[in-house]
Amino acid sequence: MGTRTLTAAAMPTLEAETGRKRWRDQPWFTWARRIVSVVFFAAVIALLVRYGRNVDWDDVLASLRSTPAPVLLLAVALAACSHLLYSCFDLLGRRYTRHSLPTLTVMGVNFVSYAFNLSLGSLVGGVAFRYRLYSRLGLSNGEITRILSMSMLTNWLGYMLLAGTVFLMQPLQLPPSWKMGNHGLQWLGGALVMIAIGYLIACWRKGGQTFTIRGHELHLPEVRMALLQLVMATANWSLIAGVVYVLLGQSVPYSDVLTVLLIGAIAGVITHVPAGLGVLEFIFVTLLSHQVPESRLIAALLAYRAIYYIGPLMLASVLYLVMEAHARQRNKTTQGVSA
Repeated sequence: MGTRTLTAAAMPTLEAETGRKRWRDQPWFTWARRIVSVVFFAAVIALLVRYGRNVDWDDVLASLRSTPAPVLLLAVALAACSHLLYSCFDLLGRRYTRHSLPTLTVMGVNFVSYAFNLSLGSLVGGVAFRYRLYSRLGLSNGEITRILSMSMLTNWLGYMLLAGTVFLMQPLQLPPSWKMGNHGLQWLGGALVMIAIGYLIACWRKGGQTFTIRGHELHLPEVRMALLQLVMATANWSLIAGVVYVLLGQSVPYSDVLTVLLIGAIAGVITHVPAGLGVLEFIFVTLLSHQVPESRLIAALLAYRAIYYIGPLMLASVLYLVMEAHARQRNKTTQGVSA
């Protein structure tokens, strides 16, 4: 009797889910989604081209050349700390999955994946490189999926807590031409903070337990690991903002730089532009050009991309080749022993 009641109660939900899948599989929905993405991307490109025509690029280059060497060195140091910290995210995944790969090996895979993720997008960098490298090191697809999920969850939980706090407590002073207030951003900030707090509460109350949701197992970490996730991720986002803040010569309040960086990060994710190329610059110029000359903003962001994206990508490319060579050598040795 109880089983029949449960089945009957579940039928509307199953029918609704089936209905959603049915219209999602329709060709018109696929094409509509593609059209919306293309239109949005084209609009961003058009705005960037229109803006680029009005930029004094000679002034930008002059601003880059005038950046003092100590400022560049400090920016490099902050970027190195950020990459080192992010490379520890997969160590949480090691504890979560209880695999036994060495610490430096895990950090190496994490660093390579993150560097390629920044420049080529999460599908290529964050996902493909992790599956490639970890599978060569003997981990199963299930373990790799859980490591990847833990890393992404850590990053975006920290984003939500930090962005929510900044949006709520330190709202950005919008340009005078903007005829809108900060109330919408504050409401969003409150919602983001509540999500992060909700995750902590769930880990505190149900940490260590496993739940099955639509056939997928969900294992909540202990609250101590959840706290560590938030601390590590918020520190990393803060370091990234510190790089831009230093390159701007500390001419803008740090809270403003952090807010704009966080807005630009989510805008880059929404537009699916690799490395958020052009999107981040557009957001910074739009929101901070009333405080800093446009040429100085662009010069600082170009330096930021060189320091935080291009430099680590070159290092990660070399490290990836070394890891591949070691993997091939290890496979030959294993095959020789088997023979």
